Amino acid sequence: MFKGKTDPLKLWESALLVALSVTLCLGAWAQGRQSAISSKLVRLHVIAVSDAQEEQALKLRVRDAVLEYLSPRLIGASDSDQARAILREELAGIQLAAESAAEGRPVTVALSRERYPTKSYEGFTLPAGKYDSLRVTLGEGKGHNWWCIVFPPVCLSASQSDTVEQQLGEEDFRLISEGDGYALRFRALELWGELIG
Repeated sequence: MFKGKTDPLKLWESALLVALSVTLCLGAWAQGRQSAISSKLVRLHVIAVSDAQEEQALKLRVRDAVLEYLSPRLIGASDSDQARAILREELAGIQLAAESAAEGRPVTVALSRERYPTKSYEGFTLPAGKYDSLRVTLGEGKGHNWWCIVFPPVCLSASQSDTVEQQLGEEDFRLISEGDGYALRFRALELWGELIG
């Protein structure tokens, strides 16, 4: 009789253990895929002084100045490691380019690792997660921001999907392509990030 009462409890415990194991495995897989994707990209993040209309317009002019400066310098970059090295070497020049359009606002430029939300582009969606990022902050950086992918040069390219697919490779690009069920695959990663982040 005592043995019969513990069997349902053991079944419930086993089911819970299996569910937890599957969740952890799925989270680890999604985290690994996001890390593989993010290691091949460098993002650009421009943050405005405030949400005032003129500050938001200024943010876009600073973005344009930075992209104009970077465009010829990143053309020869064959991978994200080389792109990051170029960006590190060019931080002073990027700063000057940003300041030239900032109309006297203080500008801070840094190459760092930042957390990004899910972002949809033309033909693909990048999962939320940490990415290497060229961050340009105007003033106190209290306004809305703007971001894109600076390597491969999606910010500068008309054919965004082709540029990213070439850098990521077919398998990783298939994971982020909207047509292949991106939402189901990486929603697990977003939930996992919310749990641990």
